[in-house]
Amino acid sequence: MFAKVTRCIAIALTAGAVAMGSAAAQTKTTINVQYPLGFIFDKVFAELKAEFEKANPSVTVNYLPAYKEYEDAAQTALRQAITKQLPDVSLQAINLQRLFVDRKIAVDLTPFIAQEKNWKGEGFADSMMALGSFAGKPYGLAFAVSTPIIYFNEDLVRKAGGDPDKFPTTWEGIFELSNKINKLGDGNIGLYHSWTITGNWMWQALIYSHGGEMLSADEKKVAFDGDGGKRAANLLGRMVREGGMPDMAHEAARQSFFSGKLGIWTESTSLLRVADEGVGGRFKWRTATFPVPGPNAKLPTGGAAALMFASEPAKQKAAFQYMKFITGEVGATIMVKGSGYMPPNAVPANDPRYLKEFYATRPNHLTSLKQQGLMTAWYAFPGDNALKIISVIKDRMQTIVDKSAAPEAALNAMAADVQKLLPNN
Repeated sequence: MFAKVTRCIAIALTAGAVAMGSAAAQTKTTINVQYPLGFIFDKVFAELKAEFEKANPSVTVNYLPAYKEYEDAAQTALRQAITKQLPDVSLQAINLQRLFVDRKIAVDLTPFIAQEKNWKGEGFADSMMALGSFAGKPYGLAFAVSTPIIYFNEDLVRKAGGDPDKFPTTWEGIFELSNKINKLGDGNIGLYHSWTITGNWMWQALIYSHGGEMLSADEKKVAFDGDGGKRAANLLGRMVREGGMPDMAHEAARQSFFSGKLGIWTESTSLLRVADEGVGGRFKWRTATFPVPGPNAKLPTGGAAALMFASEPAKQKAAFQYMKFITGEVGATIMVKGSGYMPPNAVPANDPRYLKEFYATRPNHLTSLKQQGLMTAWYAFPGDNALKIISVIKDRMQTIVDKSAAPEAALNAMAADVQKLLPNN
């Protein structure tokens, strides 16, 4: 009789455990996440998933195929909105978040942040929150933040008679050094400015560094055809004429730098880890700050922000947990170490538990941090034609680089094209 009772209790306990396990399984939430630039971020997001799920066992993160680049990310997500296949969390370019806010696809994060006890104390500073806020409401959490910097090959600089410890701080000095590298022959290239980077980011860098603006304050008129824009267009032309910059894709320029054939390369700080791996110790290289010749000079803040697209309450809760983690102190530390971007969170950089020692031994990563005082918004064009405007600007810049149009003629044509695509035109 006792054995029978014991067996019954055991069966009941087993059944209870199974029921509890089943209930636990039923309460586990899976969120779909999609991010861009797999060649930079694949390793980063793999580590983020592992650490997040360890800390949040009730949530499973499923990654959708990585977007190729930022414009592709935006176009893909807009198509997904039509077919109702949006991810729960999407990483989008800082300058393209507006597309999803205007179309009411992105979820307002206000109620989620309101439930946090010490949001600012956890490193979510107003300056970074502003990168994802529209009409006073937060929609995106900055994930990876960058400024344009200069990468240079120490060996080529020395061979050309330059001093890596006294790298030029002006474009004139850079052009002079570039020509000396070009004269080394053997397939060496002096200079490449990554003007084709997504979202006309480097075009904005040239304009803002000369004190210019993209549009008027009311966003109804083009402003980049003013003095700052004219100086920017002429500088791009001078890169070709005076600096000997070739007409090549920025992916080809990247490989030229990695192979030791490109001396001076303007790029995003985001490629520091990729450059380390690409160069593989074959030569010495370092970074320098981006020249800012104009009055009231600024540099556009590049990078990506996390947006919530989830609509179900359980998914939204899990999505916010994930967004907070990847932009918090732990997530930001993983992202910085695995890429080269700056942390969007205020805590890690000076905390010995996170990035303080990392930065102390990696001067190349400090270059972008030195430019923080120059950071301004990566301009987001208004209206439904934002992506088309980006394409138009790139096409007109191409005519400067291939010398088919004089810089100011190309600028005037660009301004006319963009003006037609602005809202209310």
